[in-house]
Amino acid sequence: MAIAKRFPIAHETAFPQGAFLRGLVEPVTDFQAEQRPDGSRPQQRDKETGLPLWQCTVIDGDDEAGRREIGVTVKFAAEHQPVPPKNNSPMPWTPVEFVGLAALPYIDDSGRRPRIAWSFRAQSFAAPGHAAKVGEPKAVA
Repeated sequence: MAIAKRFPIAHETAFPQGAFLRGLVEPVTDFQAEQRPDGSRPQQRDKETGLPLWQCTVIDGDDEAGRREIGVTVKFAAEHQPVPPKNNSPMPWTPVEFVGLAALPYIDDSGRRPRIAWSFRAQSFAAPGHAAKVGEPKAVA
């Protein structure tokens, strides 16, 4: 098959009305790992790179999104916690644009009827309009 499991997708395709960071970027807990003596669990690591996994909750700005699609989780595989752009908007949520966004469709059968849902991964994020394209050099000011 020509399409990989996780495929690249433009930020504008996934979030045509914008994406808004809600809360913080947090480590992904590895629930498959053994509990530590204090009851906590270690941070999950990416199966391909071995890097720690981080996640954030994003509000999809699409008015047509259903209530189950409004809050989206985006994960990052990175050695250090990704830092979001500064919120210069009057909103309580930070507008963001994802760089190196990839999507993975899956069947969510946790509701009354199964539906197609999406898992998102990104390399980084920036303020809208300031994201350098993957593989392109960043503009120097």
